[in-house]
Order: sequence, then C-alpha cells, then structure tokens
Amino acid sequence: MFRFSLFLAVIFLVISCGPGTQPAEDHTETPPGLFDSEKHEAFFNNLASLCGQSFVGEQVYRSHHGDSWSDRELIMHVTVCEDDHIHIPFHVDDDYSRTWMFTAEEGELVFRHQHLHIDGTHEEGSMYGGFANQEGNAFVQYFPADEFSAEVIEDGGGNLWTVSMDEEMTYFSYRLDRDGEKRFEIVFDLTNPLVE
Repeated sequence: MFRFSLFLAVIFLVISCGPGTQPAEDHTETPPGLFDSEKHEAFFNNLASLCGQSFVGEQVYRSHHGDSWSDRELIMHVTVCEDDHIHIPFHVDDDYSRTWMFTAEEGELVFRHQHLHIDGTHEEGSMYGGFANQEGNAFVQYFPADEFSAEVIEDGGGNLWTVSMDEEMTYFSYRLDRDGEKRFEIVFDLTNPLVE
C-alpha cells in the first residue's frame, strides 16, 4: 500500500511540474528576422517592454495650425503586444477613438493611426501613417507619410511622425512635423505608470 501511495505521489509531482505550470509566453522580444533592420527590431522590442502599462501625457508643443490639447487628459495604453504588432490606444479625455499601431510588414516597421467610430467602424481617412526610414535607432524612429496619408490628409504628404523614447525609458514622445515645421508634440511620463 505504501509503495502504491508513493507511486501516486510521484505521478502527481511529475504532472504538476509539467507544461501547465510554465510561465506565459513573453512577447517583449520579437522573433529574429521579422524586421530587415536591426534598428527597427530594437525599437520595436523597446516599445514592447512597456506592454500592459498605461501612462499620462501632456502636450508640450502645438503650433497655431491646430487646437491646443493643453487642458485635455491624455493617456496611452500599451495594450496589445504580439510578435508582429503593438497597439497603443490613445485616449483624449473621453474620446477613445484613436489607436497607434506599430506593425511588421514585409520586413519593414510601419506606424499607423487607427480612428474608429463608436460602433467600431473606421472613420474616413483612418489608418494613415508611414514606413520607418533608416535614420532612426533603437530609441527613435521617423515615419514619413505614405501615399495613402497624402491622399486622405490635406497637405499630409509632407507629414513626418517621430516616435521616441530615451535610453533610460523615462519618457515616450509623439511628434508631428509637416514640411519641416514642427506642428505638435506630446510627451508621456514612463516613470509613473497608472495603476488600473
């Protein structure tokens, strides 16, 4: 009887230490070869390290071309981090229509702006953005407007979106320039994630 009980205990121990107790898969490192550029891959991985966290931002610059958001509540939520895409819903007060999307497409890093109606359908002009050029590094990437953006945004062909973090990962910046002129910038404090 003792041997049978010991046998059952060993079987239980083996089962309990099996695959079911392994930690969940970590999506902070993208599979090698997904991006043609090591700089794009490193940037993507740095961005993915923020997954599951939310951060408060503030407008640090707005040109005369648009309405100020200095009095608005700006929050980014790094909610979806998969091997080939990262989604960051960006909330402006109670407007939850915006999501920043970083994806791997045919070896390139792409940044797009998704805008949805409350029913989940795309707003007109949704998904504008562009492909990262080769001027960035692991902490900053530059996304010149693609042809679609030039079509759906008035004078948008000259848009350049700059997304950056510092090496200490203390801030995240979203900046828009048009035709070489700075138009807009928001900076998020990465040192103080929101508790939700």
